[in-house]
Amino acid sequence: MNPAVLIEKLQKNYGSIPAVKDVSFRVDRGEIFGLLGPNGAGKTTTIRCLCTLAKPDAGKVEVCGIDAIAQPKIARRRLGYVAQEVALDKVLTGRELLQLQAALYHLPNANAKARIEQLIQMLGLSEYADRQTGGYSGGLRKRLDLAAGLLHQPDLLVLDEPTVGLDIESRAAVWEFLRNLRAAGTTVLITSHYLEEVDALADRLAIIDKGTVIAEGTPSQLKDRVGGDRVTLRVREFTATEEAETVRDKLLTLPFVEEAIVNPAQGNSLNLVVAPQSNPLTKIEQTLQELSLPVFSMAQSRPSLDDVYLAATGRTLMDAELAAAGSRDLKKEKKQEMK
Repeated sequence: MNPAVLIEKLQKNYGSIPAVKDVSFRVDRGEIFGLLGPNGAGKTTTIRCLCTLAKPDAGKVEVCGIDAIAQPKIARRRLGYVAQEVALDKVLTGRELLQLQAALYHLPNANAKARIEQLIQMLGLSEYADRQTGGYSGGLRKRLDLAAGLLHQPDLLVLDEPTVGLDIESRAAVWEFLRNLRAAGTTVLITSHYLEEVDALADRLAIIDKGTVIAEGTPSQLKDRVGGDRVTLRVREFTATEEAETVRDKLLTLPFVEEAIVNPAQGNSLNLVVAPQSNPLTKIEQTLQELSLPVFSMAQSRPSLDDVYLAATGRTLMDAELAAAGSRDLKKEKKQEMK
């Protein structure tokens, strides 16, 4: 059986700017697949190419065995797409909006009416379906958008950042709905920059950074590949680069320290990978005492998806987010100066 999604060597440029350089992954039928990465990594461009909303410059894109580049209209029938930004006509009620969406899908009236009622029940919209959407909360707007994407019963549901801006309760409701959807046989592809979301939902995932897939597998597989426990160490609240590098070099001489990275984005803290060892924190602290250095903070934990990202790129996902935000702000300033 063909996979639900097959993307090979995808490339997409906007003018001279490469948004996607080399993205390849597959999504098997009946799974939740996560595409994880910071804002600006190329996630949205990738799924826009998948959903036939953008034409790639190179590469292969298939939806349920259908060439989405050569046969976009046929591919669209097999997928539903829920964008990051919810765009609703504030004058229409939720039911009226779904009726309009059903007409755009050319669903027969009898089928459309039954399907709309089914989705309203599934997504807990019965109390709100006949109210104007202008008064909906963010969580209700997202649920209505999900209903619109599922009207034609697609084999594949693609969601771009499905819980951005939602409160904890609404996010949990969306998570539970997606799990139920998978259990019913629908394949789900989500993009997210929330580590806990992908870790909680995804059967498998690909991590994308700067337009390239840097890791792929199940959450457990990716964490196991990193190996060992993690230790986050801050010698001082803000450690000088030279001092942090001295500590790193010294700690790397310890037999149980497998890796040490200086993280300049977080005050030159040190991120360590340590092999199974009794009392590693005590032995690290003793080593610092030999150097007559203090310990501002130190913590040990099991590997996370952020550790996978850190091992692959040398920075945490939060660091990447902050760097992307700073780059956007700088571009805005330059545009304002030009005006």
